[in-house]
Amino acid sequence: MLGVLLVGCATQRINWNARIGHYTFDQSVLELGPPDKQAQLTDGRRVAEWVSRYSSPGTVLIGTGYWNNPGGVQFLQSTGPEYYEDKLRLTFTTNNVLESWSKH
Repeated sequence: MLGVLLVGCATQRINWNARIGHYTFDQSVLELGPPDKQAQLTDGRRVAEWVSRYSSPGTVLIGTGYWNNPGGVQFLQSTGPEYYEDKLRLTFTTNNVLESWSKH
């Protein structure tokens, strides 16, 4: 599972700084799909945000034996599902060219 996670992270490595000044809004939609949110600023610039959600099913830890019952099974810990969210925000000029980006 760790290998899948590492491969997934490796494919998401984009050098956004190298794209500033020539990457267009249309290219972003073709590559990333339609943004989850977008807004037109009063000066004509466009801010678009893509949200990626990840989840893990949680874990259960079980130990065998303890001091007064060496043959027993002991339930140690359970964690519920965990959810993660990454947000990519791209700001485009009035000509729809990438001006800046941020990731949260």
